[in-house]
Amino acid sequence: MNKVGLVMRKIQFTERQGPRVFADRLQAIGRELGVDIIFISPERHVSGYDWVPGYEHEKGDLVNYDIVLDQIYANGIEHVIYTVSGFTYLKMFLKNSVLFPHSFPDPALTGYDMMKPFYQMVDKAIVQTEFLKGELARNFGVTDVDVIPIGFSEDLAERHFDPSQIVNNRILWIGRDEENRRPDLVLEYARQNPDKEVYMVFGGERYRESMKKYDIPLNVRLQFALSQDDIFKLMNTAKVYWNCSKFDTFAMPLTEALAMGKIVVKPEHPCYGHISARHSFSGNEKNWFELVNMAAASPSSYSWDNRSYAFESFSSRIMKEGYREFFDKWLRE
Repeated sequence: MNKVGLVMRKIQFTERQGPRVFADRLQAIGRELGVDIIFISPERHVSGYDWVPGYEHEKGDLVNYDIVLDQIYANGIEHVIYTVSGFTYLKMFLKNSVLFPHSFPDPALTGYDMMKPFYQMVDKAIVQTEFLKGELARNFGVTDVDVIPIGFSEDLAERHFDPSQIVNNRILWIGRDEENRRPDLVLEYARQNPDKEVYMVFGGERYRESMKKYDIPLNVRLQFALSQDDIFKLMNTAKVYWNCSKFDTFAMPLTEALAMGKIVVKPEHPCYGHISARHSFSGNEKNWFELVNMAAASPSSYSWDNRSYAFESFSSRIMKEGYREFFDKWLRE
């Protein structure tokens, strides 16, 4: 069986967020394709707070190269997928290393300036969207890029889909307590719309503490570190899924929301251009509250069009076929 190392930060393996979901899904797909995906990460944390000067994650990645390389060599690995730019220098040690970015040097993101120098070294990448493929070419001259969606679990999307459970005034938001994700906007929306039931889901337990700095309206329900099963179960009950981030690389919950037939409100930034189903509405800070209310007032409580579009474009079946083609070429190198 071919071996492929998947290099991620320790915190990404330990928290129930997009990176860990992607890792588990890739490992399962790998088994079906005869590829052994081996998880590799540093054993030490440098900081959980990448926005504190001097503690940027990329600097921490450099400190951890000895641990990562020891694991790669011990497992006899010659092909590596790394998910954060701090590990770009792996190409100095392993010819067959490819970036699948969990973040991107966009001015809207924390660490933008820190990430840019690492991207100068990237020569091969896998991305989730055509938009990111275009950005890699335009900003960094990287043209050896495969577009493969992360996929969603068809099993969960089938098992939990039950329109009779939808609560018509329930709005769902999934994100982090980070400025880019704009949790402050969601709290203000809830404050101005006390008739709505707003669920805010955070991927890690660490946000339970950081959210204490906000005044939480009574109609907001906070949830932390939910399993994929719990997320799909909760998502089924919401009528509207709202994303108000400035920029996204993964946007996994958006594709999951489409798969569950949610009416979607999203940013008009082109990084969300692939979320283009019939009942997905783009807006900005000036009209988001109105859009969310219009979506909640829709006579339809769910969208078959959104669900069909997601299954055709983003399911784990599509992801599996993408990696089948990718591994067939790459593992020969």
